[in-house]
Amino acid sequence: MKRLLATVAVWAAASALPVFADARGDAKAQVAFGIDVARRGLWREAIYRWEKAVELDPAYAAAFNDLAIARKAYEKAMDLAPNNAEIRQNFELFKEINDRTSASKKKP
Repeated sequence: MKRLLATVAVWAAASALPVFADARGDAKAQVAFGIDVARRGLWREAIYRWEKAVELDPAYAAAFNDLAIARKAYEKAMDLAPNNAEIRQNFELFKEINDRTSASKKKP
């Protein structure tokens, strides 16, 4: 947990600095951070980062791929424990965020 907090602190400090990187570079950084926290089981944070990557670079396929993996992970969790309220709530939140982002990308 201390390592995660240190990682988040470094990330927050870095994001406060002026950013001169392109959108793809910023999106890649978000995806990498999302993968890191997903490996620790912090799916909400991972999904947030991947959604942020999609906002930064809507053409970045890797971010959408990671979101698809998250969806599959939630679907598997629901198959394994269909009555688990926490999993169901997290999956519903994921779908809401994902659907909202998808809808905003379709608007002209």
